[in-house]
Amino acid sequence: MEKLPPLGTPVLVVPGYHGSGPTHWQSLWEASDPAFRRVYQRDWDHPVLSDWIESLHSHIAACDAAPVIVAHSLACALVVHWAAKRNLRVRAAMLVSPSDVDSPTHTPAEVRSFSPMPLASLSFPSTVVVSTNDARVSLERAAFFAKSWGSHVVVLTGAGHINEQSGLGEWPEGKSILQTLLHRT
Repeated sequence: MEKLPPLGTPVLVVPGYHGSGPTHWQSLWEASDPAFRRVYQRDWDHPVLSDWIESLHSHIAACDAAPVIVAHSLACALVVHWAAKRNLRVRAAMLVSPSDVDSPTHTPAEVRSFSPMPLASLSFPSTVVVSTNDARVSLERAAFFAKSWGSHVVVLTGAGHINEQSGLGEWPEGKSILQTLLHRT
């Protein structure tokens, strides 16, 4: 897998509900490049928004430069909640498969503390990556989130929840999307 050009900043990998397993593209990216650092949560299976915000905030504050955030699923809601409450500099965010935390049809009860989804424009450049057949969010709802956040949108065809079950492996297309985002910053 190609490494990103030198960023001068860390890349924070932010998994969602249940974390990201060893063959998830987030884990593979982290293993392939020392610039990628995982944001750890105390409890991946019973997420509490306030706890997750504090953990993300601590990881961002520990960075020696404005980080790039690569969030997946529930972590997309985490990032926008954090951005609405905190004021630390972030270079950019790639928000992949944002789970619709407002919809009991699309997400489990364990993530309900992340509702309502903040809809304010983000203060940093962002790209939302969505799939045409994601069980955790409809394409229309994901596009609405992206528009509300002021994010660029990339739509993948038939990639599901863009996770381990999607069979993406190291997901080189995702790295290209991230590179494009970084070139815009």
